[in-house]
Amino acid sequence: MVKINKLKIGDGNPLVLIAGPCVVENEKITLKTAEAIKKITDDLKMPFIFKSSFKKANRTSIHSFSGIHFEKALKILSKVKKEFSLPILTDVHDEREVEPISHVADVIQIPAFLCRQTDLLVAAGRTGKAVNVKKGQFLAPQDMKHVIEKIEHTKNKKIMLTERGTTFGYHNLVVDMRSLQIMRQFGYPVIMDATHAVQLPSKGNESGGERQYIHTLAKAAVAVGIDGLFLEVHPDPAKALSDAASQLPLDSLHKLLVTIKQLDEIVKNEK
Repeated sequence: MVKINKLKIGDGNPLVLIAGPCVVENEKITLKTAEAIKKITDDLKMPFIFKSSFKKANRTSIHSFSGIHFEKALKILSKVKKEFSLPILTDVHDEREVEPISHVADVIQIPAFLCRQTDLLVAAGRTGKAVNVKKGQFLAPQDMKHVIEKIEHTKNKKIMLTERGTTFGYHNLVVDMRSLQIMRQFGYPVIMDATHAVQLPSKGNESGGERQYIHTLAKAAVAVGIDGLFLEVHPDPAKALSDAASQLPLDSLHKLLVTIKQLDEIVKNEK
């Protein structure tokens, strides 16, 4: 089990939602989305961690939007944390970002493409903050054991593992639901990222996506048994500056979470 402020993740506790826009675009959209999701999760009595990347360092094209100014993005995330009393999750991309990010983030996330970067994992672990590692599209779930050991080496055991699909042929990802069960054997909470898992990577000048399958993958993962659900959510995905094809529309979130909560309760009551 991992504790993040008052939240308890894993060990049979209720499923935690990790959600928010892909990237901090501006203050208005970020605060609007955080407030709306908080209202939904408060109504459903569902634990919630707000996520948004302060920048996207691995865009397909040099012309793609990668984020606003570093300090401005952190101030916006700090405002979300203060105004709505929410834990914050955001990514880091190199060791220099870790220390300033740790003053704002309650969960430091390691992107999938960087999940084997030893120095980055160690730097994140040394903060003492919870560390969420996305399983690389190129890794088998069993390989995450080595990732875990790098963070444990810092004496930090606040570790979470996230499934986000595996590369299959060209411009496609596939989720092997067995990976959720395999990674849970390591003793740490397992999260399902149901939005990045529907991406069609690097299709043309940007990644595509099939958001019609978000609900399917989310429900399937909860039925298998997970500790948290990761969703990128945007008020108007078609106009999103990053991952427009794979973010979940904000107005469809409540309906999905009602079903997710019911499934989670059924699965956890069976144990």
